[in-house]
Amino acid sequence: MGPGAALTAAAKQAERLRIDGNNYFKKDRFGAAIDAYTEAITLCPNVPIYWTNRALCHRKRNDWTKVEEDCRKAIQLDHNSVKAHYMLGLALLQKNELAEGIKALQKALDLGRGAGPNGYMVEEIWHELAKAKYMEWEQTSTKRSWELQSLKEACENALKEKHFLDSSETEVFLDETIAPHLKQLEDLGQVFEKAVEDDTPTEVPDYLCCKITLDIFRDPVITPSGVSYERAFILDHLKKVGKFDPITREPLDPSQLIPNFAMKEAVQAYLDKHGWAYKME
Repeated sequence: MGPGAALTAAAKQAERLRIDGNNYFKKDRFGAAIDAYTEAITLCPNVPIYWTNRALCHRKRNDWTKVEEDCRKAIQLDHNSVKAHYMLGLALLQKNELAEGIKALQKALDLGRGAGPNGYMVEEIWHELAKAKYMEWEQTSTKRSWELQSLKEACENALKEKHFLDSSETEVFLDETIAPHLKQLEDLGQVFEKAVEDDTPTEVPDYLCCKITLDIFRDPVITPSGVSYERAFILDHLKKVGKFDPITREPLDPSQLIPNFAMKEAVQAYLDKHGWAYKME
């Protein structure tokens, strides 16, 4: 048997082991599945799906260190692996490496949208990314709020001290000094109220939301009639309900949908400034 035939035999055996692993996984026999995928990896270590399949088993067991290890190996073999970037992001979040976890999830989302914008994984990845971004905003907002409160108190104390010194050094009546002092404190309060506006949850502007789902846009597309929709929603509508615009009722084919990059940039700019809007209901 020549080297080529040996490699082919190894590849066939590895593929049989992958199928065995898949069957074990479906029956929640994760240990057996891990063993099967490990044997497949031993035979053919350069097949990325064997690594991501084993990583998924480790994920089911909450063994996030091994999830990270297998996903990093899979990414070395296939930098465009949606599952590898996705599970790597989840593993990094478990290690409280928030920034790196978000980066990996964002990469997975971008790759997933390119592969199949209406796929279940895109929705799942978005939800995990949104939760991570909201968590990041909470941490940053809490820190910023504490810093602003400390600064406000320091400024108020400085103004009070100045008022006390001014009052003791002059012979004017108290009423003549208290009014300007109170005005300064009021102005100071307004400055700090303005500073926390971006961190105060309100309603997302209507123009940034899909007219049907009422949620903030994630992947907006625009129709020939000029109406923007969430891509996943409108594709699902065209497939299950009919090929027409749900608002204008005009005929509509999936090929007529165009990515609304201007809207997408506007949404991202809003989210960058108002991280609370990432919160999922």
